[in-house]
Amino acid sequence: MAHTTPRLRRLYLELNLMNGIDKTLCCKAGPANDNIELWQGTITGPADTPYAGGIFNLEIKFPSEYPYKPPKIMFKTQIYHPNISSSGDICLDILKDNWSPALTIDKVLLSISSLLSDPNPNDPLVPEIAKIYNSNRNNYNQTAKEWTLKYATGKPTIKTVANKKTYYTSSDEDSEDNYE
Repeated sequence: MAHTTPRLRRLYLELNLMNGIDKTLCCKAGPANDNIELWQGTITGPADTPYAGGIFNLEIKFPSEYPYKPPKIMFKTQIYHPNISSSGDICLDILKDNWSPALTIDKVLLSISSLLSDPNPNDPLVPEIAKIYNSNRNNYNQTAKEWTLKYATGKPTIKTVANKKTYYTSSDEDSEDNYE
């Protein structure tokens, strides 16, 4: 790192923060294929939710304006959720208008995990799922649990990040389900 930009210094700082996080926590992330600007992440489904037991893969892209602009984070694992589209887009205020350069990836991933525990049906990306969430919570929970079992419980694999630390991901199945 002899000559790095402030953006790259920030990304290496965040990588060090992620590597220092308790490995038992729900969220992990690191560079994909030694590319500091493109990360892979995982979120473990929160207990007492229909996502419990699932391992959800994420792609994290850092724009050239980072940390002044938010990272682009997408679910790569199919998930049944009113705030996450079938293409993996996430509707979360801190990834849009409420972004702050003070936020770090670990905090953003925790916020996404919280969204799994507490969906926001008043600001949905998938209105049909939000309607079911509001009108028939048991049906919503059952469908979300079925999707978690189908798409997010593959055998974990180990991947190595730039500094040789490891984190776990789940092998994804291709989805033929489309709910938009």
